[in-house]
Parts: sequence; C-alpha cells; structure tokens
Amino acid sequence: MSLFKAASTVSLLTLVSRISGLVRELLIASTFGASALTDAFNVAFRIPNLFRRLFAEGAFSQAFVPVLAAAKAQEGEAATRVLIGHVATVLVWVLLLTCVLGVLAAPLLVWAMASGLKQSPHGFEAAVVMTRWMFPYIAFMSLVALAAGVLNTWKRFAVPAATPVLLNLAMIAAAWLGAPWFKTMGVEPIYALGLGVMAGGMLQLGVQIPALRRLGLLPAIGLSGQALRAAWADPHTQRVAKLMGPALLGVSVAQVSLLINTQIASHLAPGSVSWLSYADRLMEFPTALLGVALGVVLMPQLAAAKASNDVARYSAMLDWGLRLVVLLAVPCALALLTFAKPLVAVLYHYGAFSEHDVQQTTVALMGWGVGLLGVIAIKVLAPGYYASQDIRTPVRIAVVVLVITQLLNIGLVPLFQHAALSLSIGIGALINALWLLLGLLKRGSYKPAPGWGLFVLQVLAASALLTVFLMWAAGAFQWTQLQAQAWMRIGLLALMLVGAGVIYFGAAWAAGLRLMQFVRR
Repeated sequence: MSLFKAASTVSLLTLVSRISGLVRELLIASTFGASALTDAFNVAFRIPNLFRRLFAEGAFSQAFVPVLAAAKAQEGEAATRVLIGHVATVLVWVLLLTCVLGVLAAPLLVWAMASGLKQSPHGFEAAVVMTRWMFPYIAFMSLVALAAGVLNTWKRFAVPAATPVLLNLAMIAAAWLGAPWFKTMGVEPIYALGLGVMAGGMLQLGVQIPALRRLGLLPAIGLSGQALRAAWADPHTQRVAKLMGPALLGVSVAQVSLLINTQIASHLAPGSVSWLSYADRLMEFPTALLGVALGVVLMPQLAAAKASNDVARYSAMLDWGLRLVVLLAVPCALALLTFAKPLVAVLYHYGAFSEHDVQQTTVALMGWGVGLLGVIAIKVLAPGYYASQDIRTPVRIAVVVLVITQLLNIGLVPLFQHAALSLSIGIGALINALWLLLGLLKRGSYKPAPGWGLFVLQVLAASALLTVFLMWAAGAFQWTQLQAQAWMRIGLLALMLVGAGVIYFGAAWAAGLRLMQFVRR
C-alpha cells in the first residue's frame, strides 16, 4: 500500500470520526449550552483523557510501536507475537492499579485540574461524580492503543482509524436519549454523557478483538503473578518500559500545559472551559485529518526503515510528509484565522448556544489558527525521532516550550482572556516544530529533496488568493442572523468551503504545482 493510499484511508475514516464528533459537540452545545455543568463535564472528561494520552496514544505508543516494528523486521512474526502478549500482560496490570487509584482520588484530580469549579459547589461535585464514572475509560482506550499499534504495524489501518466513531455515536445516543431519560428519573441530565463515554470505550475495544484474531495476533494476557513476572523478564518489555520513561515525561509536558490552561480557564468567566473545548474540537478537525493520519502511517514505516538502515527511504518519507503538511495545513490555518465565525456559527449556534458563545468560541479558534501549522508538523517531525528510539530529544524541546508557553500566558491572558490560552499553545507549537526540524537537519537524518523554494512560493501564492476570498465570505453574510434558517446557512457554508477549495488548488495548479507527485509517493 502506498503512503498516500494509506494516509488517505486513515484520513477518510478520520473525517467520518470528526464529522460524527462535530455532530456530538453540536448536540451537546444545543442541549446543555456553556455553563458550570458543561465545564464540569469537560473537566471530568479531560481527566481520563489526560491519562489516556499518557498510557495510550502518548508514551505507550511512542515506545511500543518502534520496538514492535524493529522486532517484526529483525526477529520475525513468531517472536513478535510473544512480545505482544508480554507487553499486553504488563499493561493490563498497570491499568487495573491506575483505575482503582483514579476512582479513589477523583476529588483531588478535579481540584488539581480545575479548582476554579469550586466557585459553583454543584459544578465541582458533578465533576467528581462524572470523573469516577468515566475514569475506567482509560483502561479500554489504552488496550485500544495497543491493538492499534499492532494493526498499524501490519498495515491494517482501517479498523483503528474507524473506531473513534463509536465513541461519538455512544455520546450522541447519551445526549439525545439518555439525558431526557435521566431528567425524568430526577438525575442530573449531563450525567448521561459519562455513561456514553464508558459505552464508547467498550465498543472501541470490542471491534479491535476480531481484527487481531484474524491476523493471529490476539495477545494472551496472563493474570497470574507468575505470568506477570515472565512478561516483565522479556527484554522487549523492559525496552518498551525504558523508552516509556522519557516518553512519559514528554507527554506529561503537553498534559501539564493542558492542566495549567484548564486551571486558568476555570478562574475566568463561566463558560471559558467550554468555549475552549468547542474551539479545540474544530481545531482537531484538520489536525486529525492530516497530522494524525500522517503520524499513524509514517511511524511504523519510519521505524522499519531505520531498523533496515534504509537512510534514503527514511528521509524521503519525511520529505513527503512535510510537503503534504505545508500544502494542506497552511490553507486550514488561514481558514481558522479569517473564517472562524462562520464555522462556529454554523456548527454550534443552536438552542442554548448563544451569539455571545459564538463570539467567545470564535476568538479561541482564531488563536489556534496562529499555530496550526506547527501543531500538525509536530505529528510528522516527532515520529522521525521516535522511529530512531530517540525520545529524549523531543522531550527536552517540549519542556522548554512549556516554559515559553506559560510565559506567554502571563503576558497574554490579561489582554485576551481565554483566547490567550489557545494562542499561547499555538505559538509554542510553532517553536516546537521548528526546533524538531532543525534537529533532524543538523543530525543529517532528514535531507530535503530539491524544489522546496519553488514549492513554498506556489503555496504562498495560492494562499494569498484564498485569504482574499475567505475574508470576503466571512463579511458578506450575517452568519449568526441566519440561525432560524439552519439549512440555508449550512448550504451556504458548504458552498463557501467548496469555493475555497477550488480557488486554492486551482491557484496552486496554475502556479505550476503538480498534485499528482504526492499521490505517486
């Protein structure tokens, strides 16, 4: 499977996931609005997500996938199956302990994440209850990450990319059907979302099992102490654990940044946490479609190229990924900067979500637009280090960027309130991406292919024309005034986005950029 076909498969399925995610957020926004209780849910949901990123997509995946790919390339599939079983056994024991501790420590975790919720005692109590309900979600998602790492290494990208849709469907059902039922039972309706999260986690793990079984890779998990000791004695397991140390620190840096920002937002105007969450959902749309898709596809391929000492292939894959990032992330960033209000209005401006909420979410989304290129580029550049089993360098960079981000918060939050939080992270992401790029260039791991200068000029020329069109489209219509004409507003947005795509890619083609070069890679 070509890199483009694999990335397209992941991106298409991720698109379905993000569309269902937007439907989910729209339904939650229209049902619950932005209030102390929605802040409570967002804080409670972020806590297991924080640990999920530590154990799942973050440190564990960064350590596990390179070791798995190297074992597959150098030792064969039989030894790799043993590795998978041993790693799964240790992971399950760690997750059991973590979930027990997390449920017991829920009040402390909520206070650490957003002590400002104590301004509303009911909101703080609701956050604690929902944290206890949702904390075991981390166990399901960590095992999903293990399964996804295996499937992606065997170039089975479809199932891992499609499973997030199940979480969104479960939460949609919880908001649409569960919340009214909870209300009739005299229970706070927003608690239904917590059950939806847990149901989504179970469904995502459930669909991974048949996919692993078809490949003969379903791990045999040992639940006895003897099995745990045997699993831990495996050198591969210890290698994964050793790599997880710096990886855990690196992911922790990003989560500490999120923790600090949530803490700051909880002390700002009520609804600030929710405004940022709604903006994050829109920002994650291009990030997942491009950055996550490329990261998922490139990580095992880069690791295999490193294990085979194929330097030319390794560099060529990085070059292809970075060019695709520039080609697609630049217009997305411009859209967030110049066309944010129409996007927010069409997607969220219904029911309890007021025009004031639209404006506050818009400014948060524009902050993300500043750093979107960096956010997406990191998804390609960081795997360039992880593939070499070098996790320490990205960690050191992330620590310095965390300090820079918080210094920016000190200066910007008094001026821009909650919008400063997304702006600071965006600027930090740009610094992080540039630093990673310079490191790969300096060590000679990445050697840019010829033609970058002309390519950048072609992208900038097309982007200039796109910016003019988006600025006109944002001001030509009263997007919030069209609330009562929902389908007309949706159709108008779709027309503007299609027009933007035609203008950008048409201008790039007219400037001499040949898009088929990306497909052929």
